[in-house]
Amino acid sequence: QFADAWRGAYAPSMNRVRTGELPWTNLDVLHRMALDHLLEKFGIAALSEDDKIWFNLTWHRLKPWPDSVPGLTRIKKKYIIATLSNGTVRLLTDMAKYCGLPWDTVLGSDVVQHYKPDAEMYQSAIHFLGNDDPGSVMMVAAHNNDLVSAAKHGMKTAFISRPYEHGAKQSRDFKAEHDFTYVAKDFEDLATQLGT
Repeated sequence: QFADAWRGAYAPSMNRVRTGELPWTNLDVLHRMALDHLLEKFGIAALSEDDKIWFNLTWHRLKPWPDSVPGLTRIKKKYIIATLSNGTVRLLTDMAKYCGLPWDTVLGSDVVQHYKPDAEMYQSAIHFLGNDDPGSVMMVAAHNNDLVSAAKHGMKTAFISRPYEHGAKQSRDFKAEHDFTYVAKDFEDLATQLGT
């Protein structure tokens, strides 16, 4: 329950920033605000400040899907691979070091101080990675809405199936619901489709 509630605070907390209810606040701070609220709600008072800091950094130590590292490594042989994430550059860098994700670079929300689906996020990838040519950049995601937003900016798109990303409570994104450039069962499959 606690983990689900913490994860459930993700989108609403970003929306508070996107709507102007909160000034720009990076994801690590939003996670900490949600953690503090949930610790109080669940009556957990025994954590020290150091414990809370370590616990909040759980998001920096997530493990990838089993196909991610081998598939991305194959794709990297031919293409630049990068993140376009609502996470911070530090969070993404820590995750890469923790589990060996082979990114060439990371683009986090703190670079442009916006969260997806704000246009600034997709435009930053097009600018930094595609030299302002949207057709030379492909967004890969397991979320239909993320890919639809990327396509609106002229990016190519690839849907990766992650039907168990949210466990038994998942209610969407079981399959590609739009005409994306590629649809793959995992990163290994996408690597094969890309000829790597």
